[in-house]
Amino acid sequence: MKYVQLGRSGLTVSAICLGGNSWGAVGRRGWAPIDEAGARPFFRAALDAGINFFDTADVYNDGESERIIGATLLRDVAREEVVIATKLGIARTDRPNRGGTGRKHLMASVDASLRRLGTDHVDLLYIHRLDAVTPVEETMEALNDVVRAGKALYVGGSTMPAWRFAQMCAIARERGWARPVAMQNLYNLVQREEEREMIPLCLDQGVGLVPYSPLARGFLGGNRTREGAATQRARTDRQADGLFRNEDFDVLDAVADIARARGLKPMQVALAWMLGKPVMTAPVLGVSDPSQIADAVAATEVTLTAEEVARLEAPYRPRSD
Repeated sequence: MKYVQLGRSGLTVSAICLGGNSWGAVGRRGWAPIDEAGARPFFRAALDAGINFFDTADVYNDGESERIIGATLLRDVAREEVVIATKLGIARTDRPNRGGTGRKHLMASVDASLRRLGTDHVDLLYIHRLDAVTPVEETMEALNDVVRAGKALYVGGSTMPAWRFAQMCAIARERGWARPVAMQNLYNLVQREEEREMIPLCLDQGVGLVPYSPLARGFLGGNRTREGAATQRARTDRQADGLFRNEDFDVLDAVADIARARGLKPMQVALAWMLGKPVMTAPVLGVSDPSQIADAVAATEVTLTAEEVARLEAPYRPRSD
């Protein structure tokens, strides 16, 4: 396993982050419904492979993902051996002050996450989404107070316009508050819009990229063809219906061709492309089988040639949405 610094910080993380959106998903979706007992082999495989970076959120399966991490992973390993990241800010109810990034909700959410995780701190706390009404100054001051209280060691942002993340960075710098060191956004070979503004911003600010959906909901692993869904996940993933375009399948063809030529799996080629980007820290990988963890870790040792990178990138066409 390769280890890297998280942005311009002193935190060392594995080059692959294991994502937790499936933990606790029993009864919620038709693929990867991982309960507490089922999660243990995933954590064991990750630790054995050298992964020390684990990602979750308070809204993942109504808090079950955090609870399962606390009940399994954090009971089986020394706390200082792992880096735990969680996210907050998305409403779990429509009741007042039960969502958004105002101080009241952030403080309550942090404490609730720590109770579910069974720990006194998280290593990285993301703003999952900024809301439309709270001043960014209020959000950043609350995050700074969370860090000063020792409940989070570092802070970051997740999917948002680049100008809003620039606000977070600028306000933190101006006030001397805890600055964002990570951005978790949507980025992969068929969704590259972040190359326009967000990624240059992160490079300039020393922010590490920790993107989610590096395989585009399994698409870059080959779970769909031009004829239709090829796996159980693809057949039951309604959010992905209509998401992929003809040119995306051209990218997938290039991935498959390079994988065959190199004796690799398509997902390893897609991950190797991401890991070669200068701003990249660790893609957040969701897996449905523990064996996929070893395949992902092996991708950290793959270096693509400039010609291979150009072939992968050539079919891409910018999205309008």
